Amino acid sequence: MPIFKVNVKWGREKFEKVECNTDEPPELFKAQLFALSGVQPDRQKVMLKGAVLKEENWGTFKLKDGTTFLMMGTADELPKEPLQKTMFVEDMSDQQLATALNVPAGLENLGNTCYLNSTLQCFRSVPELRDSLKKFSGRINPSVVDIQPAESITSSIRDLFLQMDSTSQDVQPIMLLRLMHLAFPEFAERAENGALKQQDANECWIQLFRQLEDQLPAITAPAQEEGGSAVAAAAPSPRSSFMKQYFGGEFKCSLKCDESEEEPVKYSTEKFSQLSCFISQDVKYMHTGLKLKMKENIEKNSPTLKRNAVYTKTSVINRLPAYLTVQFVRFYYKEKESVNAKILKDVKFPMTFDAFDLCSEELQTRMTPIRGKFKIQDDKRAMEVSKAKAAGKKAPAEKEDVKYLPYNLEDDVGSNNSGYYTLQAVLTHQGRSSSSGHYVGWIHNKGEEWLKFDDDKVTPIFEEDILKLSGGGDWHCAYVLIYGPKRLIDDEGATSETNSDQPEKAAEEPEKMVE
Repeated sequence: MPIFKVNVKWGREKFEKVECNTDEPPELFKAQLFALSGVQPDRQKVMLKGAVLKEENWGTFKLKDGTTFLMMGTADELPKEPLQKTMFVEDMSDQQLATALNVPAGLENLGNTCYLNSTLQCFRSVPELRDSLKKFSGRINPSVVDIQPAESITSSIRDLFLQMDSTSQDVQPIMLLRLMHLAFPEFAERAENGALKQQDANECWIQLFRQLEDQLPAITAPAQEEGGSAVAAAAPSPRSSFMKQYFGGEFKCSLKCDESEEEPVKYSTEKFSQLSCFISQDVKYMHTGLKLKMKENIEKNSPTLKRNAVYTKTSVINRLPAYLTVQFVRFYYKEKESVNAKILKDVKFPMTFDAFDLCSEELQTRMTPIRGKFKIQDDKRAMEVSKAKAAGKKAPAEKEDVKYLPYNLEDDVGSNNSGYYTLQAVLTHQGRSSSSGHYVGWIHNKGEEWLKFDDDKVTPIFEEDILKLSGGGDWHCAYVLIYGPKRLIDDEGATSETNSDQPEKAAEEPEKMVE
């Protein structure tokens, strides 16, 4: 193999014993010279005894060990050191990572205030609530908080959300915490060491809900979201507040005496802002736990029998809100230890939830047309995926810039017109008691991307991480969930036709469950 050790003279520099293989094209030799000198190959002029080396071949060059080439050419200027040092993701602090990924602001823990922080992040996940707060014109007046707390607390939540909208830095909910302590002294309880005691996040949720319910007025005109997609195209609602419109549901109840056939069945309606998922030994799914609450036995005085008797109370949902809140009843009071102990049982919840079979026949009938449109849309999407798979291609991505049909019934702003929901926020608890442990908020971002709000630590995560929050151990357990309305794309091809004139039946257990 004709490999020679040659010398190359470049100005005042001389490179000795450079390997030169004449079986390879000259460009390989020039590449070695570039590594030694910094002169780009296309700027090199390499000569031997007055003859210039060509790009394609060695020509008539006769080489031997010790042959000296002459090279002419100017080296490129060395790259300057970057003004800012490159930082890798694994070397970033939580704050630097949050800034780089442009994640929303976290809330600083002011001493066992994770219950408040996680609750606020879940409420903030509802865009209609944020918009309603922006329009709220109330003000903070700490001097009357203990008498009339609603206006001050609602104003403080509004100001806090606006501050969080304007920065990616951590925010301190100092004013809101102070107002909560003034209005509700139980949240200001301190331990023997003087530190604030941990509080129950759902109790905080209920108190904040009541203050917002008292102050935020009902929406009486169609609202528009960004991009011009209608979110409400309905007549004025008879409901008195925004929270009742968008978070409030209604049960239709019947009460039958099991011990007297003569006693007539009594009917009534009840309002709710949360559905309760009761956890027993047999409950493995959220759907089952919800149904347990909707048929229960109670004991009360019978006017017919003139004594206490057993009654069966049956409830069906007669009004679904746009945002359905589900609370897992995980805590119970242990008298011996005087503590709210926790049920750690694994109870799976769906990422998409269908409430159809929990509803009254009247509401099912009203929801059937829009459910027909959903079926057409889902079938169309399934066909696209199937065709792409058969062709060995990726399924086409769903368009981001789309318009949606209203998700409410025509005569009821803030309702849900299909019974279909998608999970958008999870509040979890880690620990063995509601008065200890740690609360975290998990908020849907886009697609399969979620954000974990662990006080001031905001971390991007994925749907698979949410699928681990069903309980069963000392890891974070789902405690309160927010389901938002599943959106129907405004597709001209969609029709309201269905395959059956009868209301469809939902599956006994949801298809997509937490594994």
